[in-house]
Amino acid sequence: MAQIELRDVSKRYPGGHDAVVDVSLEIADGSFVVLVGPSGCGKSTTLRLIAGLEDPTRGEILIDRRIVNDVAPKDRDIAMVFQNYALYPHMTAYKNMAFALRMRRVNRAEIDRRVRDVAKLLEIEALLDKRPSQMSGGQRQRVAVGRAIVREPKAFLFDEPLSNLDARLRVSTRAELKSLHQRLRTTTVYVTHDQEEAMTLGDRVVVMAGGQIQQQGAPLEVYGHPTNRFVASFIGTPAMNFFEGVVASEGGRARFVAPELRLPLDGAAPAPTAVLGVRPTALRVALDQAEPPLRMRVEVVEPLGDRIDLSGSLAGGQRAVARVSVLRAPSPGDLIGLDIEPSGVHLFEPGEFGRALQINAHSERMAAS
Repeated sequence: MAQIELRDVSKRYPGGHDAVVDVSLEIADGSFVVLVGPSGCGKSTTLRLIAGLEDPTRGEILIDRRIVNDVAPKDRDIAMVFQNYALYPHMTAYKNMAFALRMRRVNRAEIDRRVRDVAKLLEIEALLDKRPSQMSGGQRQRVAVGRAIVREPKAFLFDEPLSNLDARLRVSTRAELKSLHQRLRTTTVYVTHDQEEAMTLGDRVVVMAGGQIQQQGAPLEVYGHPTNRFVASFIGTPAMNFFEGVVASEGGRARFVAPELRLPLDGAAPAPTAVLGVRPTALRVALDQAEPPLRMRVEVVEPLGDRIDLSGSLAGGQRAVARVSVLRAPSPGDLIGLDIEPSGVHLFEPGEFGRALQINAHSERMAAS
């Protein structure tokens, strides 16, 4: 196992494109860290820098406190699993898993022991004599993971390994990966654009945008306390609703005021412009429809089992999404009132990366403006 550290690492490509900008990151020995963000945010480049497949423009990369900037990928003692599996098509699963060990001149008996032990661990013993063309996508992915494990590396690097699988198989395979990490406790760095994958897999989530780290922390910490509007919008399904307005002082109390709502906010300083964020899960169909904080004209109803997503228009035409109980399911065209759960409310400075502001949303119900 290994401790990995990046110190002010940047990567600029010819033409002046900055893929990674001053990234500093400590990955503890035995941890599972997920780099997540939209396409082009720099997460895969960061992974390739750790692997040695890219050279940093500046900064230092350390593995077990040793600077490895000039160390070849094969000498970093890491194993990488790619999106496209990268299996040799003419080799059986057994030979694919054994290949790296043969290149290292590991003796035949040791190779056989490791391959069969890992095959048993991953429950792919029946695949050892099959070639990739004879396997499903999920089976090929297990073989690719097995090929990494048999090397017994200091760290695993995963580059969007589940993106080629169908939805049901992605869910089951990520559960297997998490279980595998809990057994092996090998340092793991995992890249994905899927925030649900990031939340369920990682001990720590690192949210990236524009080549920079926007926030890092435990999954529930990042979800519950986003440091800026970008993180709030990216982490969470459905995405957070945003309302542009002002924070005004009324009767000695701060209130967020927008065309759609007026909401008491304890601890907020008056501001000429601000953005209120409300999680869809913080909206619920009001028991008292007389004076709800929000009114929505329901346009789309999406059943999800025990929950329903409602999409519709608020005052002024702004759209919003609410995830509500199936027990209080309206129909398209209904005009409904929505209550707001204070714990799902956040306040930000204006702009895509506007910083989070300290508030305490009050539970008092206010009439929509």
